[in-house]
Amino acid sequence: MVIAPSGRGLTTAWLLLMPALGFVLLFFVAPFLAMLLTSLGKVTENGIVPLVGIQNYAQFFENASYWQALVNSLEVTIIVVVISVLLAYPFAWILAERVPERLQRLALMMAVLPFWTSYVVRSYAWLLVLAKKGAVNEALLALGLIAEPLTLANTRTATVLGFTHFFVMLLTLTIYANLKQLSPNYRKAAADLGASGLQTFWHVILPLTLPGIMVGGFLTFVLCIGDYITPQILGGNNELLMPQLIMLQIGRRGDFPLASALSIILMIVISLAYLSTARWLRLERA
Repeated sequence: MVIAPSGRGLTTAWLLLMPALGFVLLFFVAPFLAMLLTSLGKVTENGIVPLVGIQNYAQFFENASYWQALVNSLEVTIIVVVISVLLAYPFAWILAERVPERLQRLALMMAVLPFWTSYVVRSYAWLLVLAKKGAVNEALLALGLIAEPLTLANTRTATVLGFTHFFVMLLTLTIYANLKQLSPNYRKAAADLGASGLQTFWHVILPLTLPGIMVGGFLTFVLCIGDYITPQILGGNNELLMPQLIMLQIGRRGDFPLASALSIILMIVISLAYLSTARWLRLERA
């Protein structure tokens, strides 16, 4: 039986809710509405003419280079998510299952060390490592595996490496937390039923930790597809991604309406990614 709050209780509830509601309206809803209205404008010689129409959205669908920027962003992001999951899961499993309990906090602290370094510094560090005279090329030359330095910096590979270095740690934390929540009784029950170690992992452990994987994967997707710094530093403008395309409209053309339209399109893509993973995100919250 649900008891409806009294008039006084309802007033108190609204008063307690108002600060949070005001914060959301002021810092999320209002900026989004402003960006939406700006995306409907048009840049002219006399400035921005508001509420002209949806020509900026039409321009995105008509311009092949804009489409390609979105495709590039999706490709890089999906590659990063897949590689990060494949690297983070065994790492998280080793931390949760093989490292002694008394050493796990120290191991986790060592795992999150990349978060303690500036994002820009990490990107430039990778640029130095991947340069033609960097550590990677020097090591390969010393081992005789290559005859001349490889072009690793200012490529998609460099961008993926820079992203993966950061997001593996993020995924490791989410998967580790999920693994620690599992009761050992699941493994014992599977063993009693005759399941091998591989069967137990595939049919019991992996399904139960899938929500943690999806949460980490979604966070990686959101942060990666909207990142501007790493592709700008490590990609070297050799491949245009959506954040770079948006910044070009602002920095070089001063076309805020088109930049707003591109930003909203990127938000729609992220929303679709959320809807596709919402089932597992709800399971994780539960």
